[in-house]
Amino acid sequence: MQEFRILAPTAILGYGFPVASFEAGLALKPDLIAVDAGSTDPGPYYLGAGVSFTDRQAVKRDLTLILQAALKTRTPVVIGSAGGSGGSIHLAWNAAIIQEIATEQGLSFKLALIEAEIDRVTLKNAYQQGKITPLPPTLDLSEADLEASERVVAQMGIEPLQQALAAGAEVVLAGRCYDPAVFAALPVTRGFDPGLAIHLGKILECAAIASTPGSGSDCLFGWLREDHFEVASLNSVRRCTNLSVAAHTLYEKSNPYLLPGPGGILDLRETKFEQATEQKVRVSGSRFQSTTPYRVKLEGVKLVGYRTIAIAGTRDPIMIREIDQIIMAVKERVADNFAGKLEYHLDFKIYGKNGVMGSFEPNPIVTGHELGIVIEAVAANQELADTICSFARSTMLHYGYAGRIATAGNLAFPYSPSDFHGGAVYVFSIYHLMEISDPCVIFPMVLKEVEP
Repeated sequence: MQEFRILAPTAILGYGFPVASFEAGLALKPDLIAVDAGSTDPGPYYLGAGVSFTDRQAVKRDLTLILQAALKTRTPVVIGSAGGSGGSIHLAWNAAIIQEIATEQGLSFKLALIEAEIDRVTLKNAYQQGKITPLPPTLDLSEADLEASERVVAQMGIEPLQQALAAGAEVVLAGRCYDPAVFAALPVTRGFDPGLAIHLGKILECAAIASTPGSGSDCLFGWLREDHFEVASLNSVRRCTNLSVAAHTLYEKSNPYLLPGPGGILDLRETKFEQATEQKVRVSGSRFQSTTPYRVKLEGVKLVGYRTIAIAGTRDPIMIREIDQIIMAVKERVADNFAGKLEYHLDFKIYGKNGVMGSFEPNPIVTGHELGIVIEAVAANQELADTICSFARSTMLHYGYAGRIATAGNLAFPYSPSDFHGGAVYVFSIYHLMEISDPCVIFPMVLKEVEP
């Protein structure tokens, strides 16, 4: 056991990467090319609607370059969270792109497909046996949440990926996956330390975001050794520093020392970051602690309605000063007009005041000369959402606030029509941990021969 080399082409499949960076990574003779294809960052819609948040042509471009290079040298490829959200429909979408590339490029290889979508029977059995617990601050799960959920995925660890590679897969395409797992599975199989492998995976998961200046659309390279790992950018305009690598270690984590994942915790209390060279950072001391029972995170979503939005702006200093009172009055007028007739949600996002942080905004006083206004209505169907948004928009447009001088209208609309369909609205209904007896049992794998 000397060294294991990993090329991470991009932060998310479809985000792209410079060919020069990728070729520089290939020149270092990687033992593995791995990439994360998804995230819950874009919210629950993509899981519920069964669509990808990355563009198909962009994903195909990245995959074409990766597959051509990897299969030429028979370097294993591991892809996690297929199609963005990692459900069955996302997995099939991503698999179709791979087959299309194989046909066009004349490629033959063994492909493993690993499912991560969990069926209702399995979920109900686990729920009834008390094996599903909240992930704070989530509340306890109810049977109604299970029934209402459109789609539920579980976040697999390294074991299903190891199983696929052991079965002879040259390319592994997995459903929803713990981000570092796609990088750590193969080196752990080959005897490298799980703590170092998973921590390296944590850094590589977003590729060059862990460098400075950071970018999700560039490559990163990792060297895993017996008692440490090193990471470096493959682009001369970027460099990995102690700060950039340590900062990415804390990315999306609430605890800086203990990072939970499937089947255990990554313990960073003794981790050391050293500037090995001007471009390269060395990391040591990371440890993985297995936990019993083995738990995986569940992500489930339910449909709550349909959205219509209107976008407008105002530059009237009097309206800007009175905006909170105007919004309150418009909401009251809408409620009065449809009292007892419609159920809806109406919201106003005011950019230039607190549009980003909402009630958490520490600077409530408006200092700018204009405001951007997004009116959002959500109701049981698109027609009702249209009705509420239209009424709120017209009411705000002509609302007679104190001190108003002009009567032609209070709002400037950048588009005509002013109202847009946002479509289906989903929320997370399940964000819990599920105990499983076997790390692979709920993640079935199919191995197939891909031919042109």
